[in-house]
Amino acid sequence: MGKIPVYIVSGFLGSGKTTLLKRLLHTCSEKNINPAVLMNEIGKTDTDGESISTMLKNSHLEKLLDGCMCCNKKNEVTDYLKTLLSRKPDVLFIELTGVADPEEVVDSLTEPDLLHLLYLEKVITIVDAENVLAYNNVFESDRDLVRTTRKQINVADTLIINKTDLVSEAKKKKVEKLVRKENTTSPMIYTTFSKVDINELFFSNSSGIKRQKITRNEEMQNENDTRPSFSRIKSISLPLTTQATTKQIEKFLKRWKNQLLRAKGYLSVKEGTYLMQCVMNRVNWEPSTFSGECYLVMIGVNLNAEEIKQDWEKSFKEPIYVEK
Repeated sequence: MGKIPVYIVSGFLGSGKTTLLKRLLHTCSEKNINPAVLMNEIGKTDTDGESISTMLKNSHLEKLLDGCMCCNKKNEVTDYLKTLLSRKPDVLFIELTGVADPEEVVDSLTEPDLLHLLYLEKVITIVDAENVLAYNNVFESDRDLVRTTRKQINVADTLIINKTDLVSEAKKKKVEKLVRKENTTSPMIYTTFSKVDINELFFSNSSGIKRQKITRNEEMQNENDTRPSFSRIKSISLPLTTQATTKQIEKFLKRWKNQLLRAKGYLSVKEGTYLMQCVMNRVNWEPSTFSGECYLVMIGVNLNAEEIKQDWEKSFKEPIYVEK
């Protein structure tokens, strides 16, 4: 079985994520596409999962309650995703809590047990046109929440500006200005009640769902592993079989710091075996008993995979196949 495309649905509390998810599942049913869903709720009460579960067959739904999968529930994400992947879906949708950072969830997709099973296709962020200006005003909202909403906008591959019926044209222009300040390139769709062209957004020629379905029908399994993601957030996995040092790894990362969101990996270096994690300019090395194949994962927006892989190969004499 080839890699499964993952779509992340992001957006602040009450922006319209579950409404969009329902529209997605309805279209999947019409097109005979088999979806799986991971939903995350901050509280202990499952407010949206019940309505979603009735739209899914064979219990292709997992609910992560009482916490956020980008922080205190992050360690549980791998097990939930492995459970869903065991049911052999065609596509996987992840609906985040309103206060989740999509970057952290993308980081979870690069865990050793998941790296060869799935890939990020797109991050869809829904923006609440009525309230986003208030959320982003540091005098009206918590600073951490302001940073979160900005990050949700910044990393999005597609931005859905929802609830436009509740704002004036003048306010809509202010919303557009705010969004474009954080994300200058991703397409914006203006709508109400999360009504978007699902076929264009998810099932067009650039959509991983359609390509995945066609590939399975033709039983072309191996090609899926080299299929590129259409997300601006790229993750690059690099093998390490030679004996490097921690300083050499950090020097390599420093050369690419302007493109990196984060990097991590299990690395067997001269000092021992470590779990290495890099966020911004801070690098942490934690001793590990990991015994699998060592690797480094780099995560960033619009990373140049070919240049990075060539640099890695030159630095550590690692032969790497560069996808064309």
